[in-house]
Order: sequence, then C-alpha cells, then structure tokens
Amino acid sequence: MQHGLKRLCGAGALVLPLSVWLPALAQQGPVVEDLRDEAGSFLDQTEVREAPSGNLVIFNQVQQHEEEIRQLRGQVEELRHQLEQLRNQTRQQYMDLDERLMAEDAGMESPEVDEQAARQVVETPSPSGTSEDAQAAYQAAFAHVQSREFEEAIRAFETFVDEYPDTRLTANGYYWLGELHSAEANLEEAEAAFQRVIDDFPDSSKLPDALYKLGLVKARQGEPEESRALLERVRDDHPDSSAAGLADDFLRQSL
Repeated sequence: MQHGLKRLCGAGALVLPLSVWLPALAQQGPVVEDLRDEAGSFLDQTEVREAPSGNLVIFNQVQQHEEEIRQLRGQVEELRHQLEQLRNQTRQQYMDLDERLMAEDAGMESPEVDEQAARQVVETPSPSGTSEDAQAAYQAAFAHVQSREFEEAIRAFETFVDEYPDTRLTANGYYWLGELHSAEANLEEAEAAFQRVIDDFPDSSKLPDALYKLGLVKARQGEPEESRALLERVRDDHPDSSAAGLADDFLRQSL
C-alpha cells in the first residue's frame, strides 16, 4: 500500500512540473520572434561585412589607374627626351653640313661677292644720290667680314642699313647681318635680318640666298617643317640660283 502511494506520488511529481511548465512554454511565442530578430541582425551584419569588399574593389581600381598614370608619365618623359635628342641631332647636322657647303661655295670669304656688290652700287646709284658714300660704307663693312672680324662687321653693317635704308645694297647689308649673327649663334637676330630681306626686298639678288639661310636657321632652331618649306621655296622659285642647289643638298641629307 505504501509502495503504491510512493509510486503515485512519484507520478504526481512528474505530472506537476509538466502541468506548471507547459502553459509557460505555450506563452513563449516571443522566442520565435527573438530568433527572427537575431536572423535579421545576422543579415544586417552580413551586409555590413559586404560593404568593405565593395570599397576594396574601388580601392583596387584607383590603384590600377594610378599605376597607368605613372606609366603614361614615364612614356611622356621618354618622348620628350627623344625629341630633345632629335633637335640636338638636327642642329649638329646643320652645323656640319653648313660648314661643308659654305666651304664648297667659298662662303663668307669669297672676294667675288665683294666685287659683285661694288658693281651693283656703280650701276645703280642710290636714290639719295650718295652712291659713292654708300659704296664706301658697304666696302668698309665687308672688309671686316673678309677679315673675320664679325663683331666689327655687325656694327658696321648695322650703321650702313640705318644710314642707307633705300639703296640697292641695303638688302645685301641685311643679308650679311643675317650671316654674321648666324655665325655668332645669334639665331633670333639672324632670323630677323634674313626675314627683312625676304619681306622688304623681294627683287633683290640676295633673296634666294636669304631664303636658303633662313631655312638653315630654322633647322638650327628645331623647326624642321618651317625649314623644309623655305628650302623647297628656294628650289622651286629660284631653280637657277646657287642657293637652290645648296637647298636641295640640305634637303636630301638632313630633312
């Protein structure tokens, strides 16, 4: 009998907790909601973790662009270096070739040029009626050229073109100023003097020579297109001049 009661009490003890806890479990619907919230927070965390990966892609793209820019800058510097080498090579070719051509053509030391200039003065007096004075001034300036006293010759020819701006030898004076400045590597002054012959004295016998010499100056200044245009103009417009042959030689050997 007592054993029966013990079993009954034991069974009751098992039933009582269940009867107490089952209603409580039934009321724990929020447990599911908490899990849903946790699941939502997990998704949010996943999205947050994915964001840095997107920034990493952008960062890598920026790095790649910066590398491409560095490579392009390096190529630009290399091209600049090659261009400067080409310009230096062109200038050196000009100096070597011009010295040889001037030697073949007798150059600035030719006495025939002096005699021809003197004949021009005698045959065509200056409009101001001072042909003898103009001739004497020109001869004195040219004497410095023959002596290779270039600085003195420059001053003498500058005085000549100022005092005799409208004689038949004025173009010759500007031409020799161009030659002298070119010999002294004063390229801008040489360009201006040769251009003065071309612009102001289109009928001068020195026009082909001025075109040719200006073409050489342009080559020395690193302007090959302008040089070619001037040398081709000499060759095409003045084919019978000695300057045309020199221009053709320079075009074939240098440009």
